[in-house]
Amino acid sequence: MPNRLLDINSGHNFRDLGGYQTVDGRTVKWRQLLRTGSLAELTDANLTTLASIPVTQDIDLRGQAEVRQMPDRVPQTATYYHLPVFDEDETDASHSNEEIAKRMQEEGNGRRRMLKVYSRMVTIPSAKRAFQQLFARLLANQSGATLFHCTAGKDRTGMAAFLILSALGVPRETILDDYLLTNSVTEDFRENWLAQMKKELPQTPATEILINNRRDLASVHAAYLNTAITAIDNQYGDVQHYLTDYLGLSDEQLRQLRDRYLE
Repeated sequence: MPNRLLDINSGHNFRDLGGYQTVDGRTVKWRQLLRTGSLAELTDANLTTLASIPVTQDIDLRGQAEVRQMPDRVPQTATYYHLPVFDEDETDASHSNEEIAKRMQEEGNGRRRMLKVYSRMVTIPSAKRAFQQLFARLLANQSGATLFHCTAGKDRTGMAAFLILSALGVPRETILDDYLLTNSVTEDFRENWLAQMKKELPQTPATEILINNRRDLASVHAAYLNTAITAIDNQYGDVQHYLTDYLGLSDEQLRQLRDRYLE
């Protein structure tokens, strides 16, 4: 069985969605659907690894400023598509420590911020366009892997993975497990970063509040994804109706997706 974690040493949260079982007993194909963090700092060796898969589509879900600040390094086998979920980053994945600190002085602000982000990700026009175009690219790509990513590879990417796996018929429990996998695969990086931040800041109660808020921003929680699911259920009944009635996927297109990405 292939490794779920990709052998990428200059990026974070590079994972394969292959191997997951669907409710009808089929399996998501390996090395066809890759969810990742930023590609901006990939080495030539990392690009060779992705090209060898081969990755044929690089779908960038980040905002305009993120792309300008840290453009993707794209594997030579891939075509690049910029499909911004937000016009500008609302997840704080790309904002400076100074910018974030100003908003994170009250206990719970990090969690509240992320709950708002997830509610908006399933309702705002830019996200609708991005997810519609994402599915169009998945349907159009008949060979090689589609890689989709944001900056941290957890929120915009996590929502995209939720929608893709739901469209393929993967059970909700499996999708949630994949979503929460971010916390374990990025734990060392996240906790080392927070420890360094704490070391450099004055030791005050406000510092502890800031660190806790930053941890909530830098990790994922079931409550975040469930906020989006609740918004979907309240407006459309369930995720399948969201896919068909809101994103406009036909039954035939859903069948084509499953034929393409399942075995």
